Amino acid sequence: MTKRTTSLFSYDIVGSFLRPDKLKTARKDFEVGKLTQEKLTEVEDEAIIALIKKQETAGLKAVTDGEFRRSWWHLDFFWGLQGIEFFVPEHGYFFHGEETRPGTVIVTGKISGENHPFVEHFKFSQAHTSKGIEVKQTIPAPAQILVELLRPDVIGKVREVYPTNEELIADIVKAYRQVIADLYAAGARTIQLDDCTWGVLVAPLPKGFAVEEGKDEKEVRKELAQLYLTINNEVLADQPSDLTLNTHVCRGNYHSTWAAAGGYDDVADPLFTSENVAAYYLEYDTERSGGFEPLAKVSGEKKVVLGLITSKDGKLEDRQQVIERINEAAQYIPLDRLSLSPQCGFASTEEGNILTEEQQWNKIALIKSIAEEVWPEK
Repeated sequence: MTKRTTSLFSYDIVGSFLRPDKLKTARKDFEVGKLTQEKLTEVEDEAIIALIKKQETAGLKAVTDGEFRRSWWHLDFFWGLQGIEFFVPEHGYFFHGEETRPGTVIVTGKISGENHPFVEHFKFSQAHTSKGIEVKQTIPAPAQILVELLRPDVIGKVREVYPTNEELIADIVKAYRQVIADLYAAGARTIQLDDCTWGVLVAPLPKGFAVEEGKDEKEVRKELAQLYLTINNEVLADQPSDLTLNTHVCRGNYHSTWAAAGGYDDVADPLFTSENVAAYYLEYDTERSGGFEPLAKVSGEKKVVLGLITSKDGKLEDRQQVIERINEAAQYIPLDRLSLSPQCGFASTEEGNILTEEQQWNKIALIKSIAEEVWPEK
């Protein structure tokens, strides 16, 4: 087994980190007008520089900005697109035992991707990262914004601009390709598409998904899977050969709660067989994710990052049990195509999960230690 020197590494993180108290306070002060955008940016810059150095010290070979400039893992990216604005609906997302704070997006004009703020965010992170360390840029998957814009409480506004889904999808694809091209031009070589749409499909469909009354849910799932695959693959197609595009599949991660439960069996085809990514970061920290059998369908030489370490609480997993689970997964996909990570970020929204920063870094240390044992350098 040879040493991995480029993405994908034997151990990694998904993207987000717990926000430090100073940053949380600054964001609250900004929201009520007590702090200017310039001052907030200064606090963000300081926190991101410190986080990058902590990641490097922890031995991570690919770092992120912790999503410290975002409130949400997905919405902030969406409203960075032209033609998209933030919208406060009547309800938040319904998670297991908790409703999130309300927030979504609406269409106010034609969607496009020029001058996206994430490009400058990437440049800042890259400028403060040591030579030889990758900066991984995380963005929500194209399918994710499509789901958001087809919500029953939003679609009316969308139809004022886009009478058909085909027109909407075409502009989403163009916008994403523009942002990715701009990130690539800025130096990004690893981009991760975070995607909860497949997580929705493994569970009973939420109310409003089956548009045609009385339509068979199994058929709806099949149609939605094909829709998500198509929009994602249209963005993934014909990208530069030295650009690594991965995806992270999640069942929800808000304040240590979850939104969906179910194994990968029903989405393995087409997700694992046909989505044109280099690797899948997969949630596998609880029985809610099912077994490893669907990994046998991962096509070609695509890799899988096993999210066996939970980011939802601070208790450290049993080392030997994690190693045993890695070996179990290796029955379905070769060990040298596997890696290890948390199942999700530590703070998909600025609220963060219920654990301490010390526990967060202890989790990362455990991941690194296990990976170095399972995939020793040779």
